[in-house]
Amino acid sequence: MSQGLRKPVDHLLSFLVPAGAALALWAVWLGWDQRRDVHPDGSTSGPYAAWQVAGLVLTLLLPVYWAASRGHTTGAVVGTTLGLTAAAYWDWSDDAGGLFVIGVGLVMMGSLAGTAAASAVIVSTRRAGAQGPTPGGTRP
Repeated sequence: MSQGLRKPVDHLLSFLVPAGAALALWAVWLGWDQRRDVHPDGSTSGPYAAWQVAGLVLTLLLPVYWAASRGHTTGAVVGTTLGLTAAAYWDWSDDAGGLFVIGVGLVMMGSLAGTAAASAVIVSTRRAGAQGPTPGGTRP
């Protein structure tokens, strides 16, 4: 691949890989669980358990790390946010009450904030690791 074409392809992939991973991981972790749990006292919870959401968040760190560590923090943040927002919209849009839009908005804001924070940590630790210690044993 020529050097002139490689840069735009890398840039596009930095958006598409996190977005596609977010869509796929939503389906893996949350897409199969559509029923609310009814407790003995008659109250309901769900449809997702805390471990499912935690699994989604932890596995999303991989594509975020992949993009952010290559210097594509915008792709990591925007791609993941778009993927999660689209997945939430698709999964919840059959809600007759119409309040799913609020949930989708909260997913969008939360994923934007979370991936921005994770990307900032990834970039800063990569830079600190790249500088390495100076000959005197201290960092500059």
